[in-house]
Amino acid sequence: MALFITLFVTSFIVALSGAVMPGPLLTVTITESSRRGVMTGPLLIAGHALLELVLVLALLMGLAPLLKMEPVFIVIALAGSAVLLWMGIGMLKSLPTMTLVTEGSDIGGKNLILSGIIMSLVNPYWSIWWATIGLGYILHSMNAGALGVVAFFTGHILGDLFWYAAVSTAIWKGRRLLSDRGYRILIGTCAVCLIVFSCLFAWSGMRKLIA
Repeated sequence: MALFITLFVTSFIVALSGAVMPGPLLTVTITESSRRGVMTGPLLIAGHALLELVLVLALLMGLAPLLKMEPVFIVIALAGSAVLLWMGIGMLKSLPTMTLVTEGSDIGGKNLILSGIIMSLVNPYWSIWWATIGLGYILHSMNAGALGVVAFFTGHILGDLFWYAAVSTAIWKGRRLLSDRGYRILIGTCAVCLIVFSCLFAWSGMRKLIA
């Protein structure tokens, strides 16, 4: 029992420490929470968790060497860069007509679970993390059997969920303090962040490509 608790707590802390770092998924959480409510973060993490569950199963079946290959990193980095650039530019173009909806927010439209999957996939460092740190955790967890892997994965997902739910709640509760102008500044800032991430991912991919 002590081993299960240790696996759960340490994976929770590691996941939380990674979740608080800026990235595409956090940027989308901030962008959408102001108009779609406190469930934005949990729904994005639901998609993130589904993808990670598939990846954990794949790692258990021997996928790790593939994820460590440079061509895989390059493809993910460049494709992710293109997706983030497209999203960022689209957000900037729509700024003049954006209005903060505080009542009856748009809960349709963009599928947040799908967005959680996509924002994870386009980040090349997400796959690298799982092929290295994540795989190490899985191998260590396997010493405690299947329940050990479950304890690790549960702690990991709950660490992500805790942070993203907190961010969504904070943004949603503070939405009445935002004017339309403030909302556009927030969205514009997030759009610029996505473009910056796009450039960073493109540079990472190109650097390995020409090395």
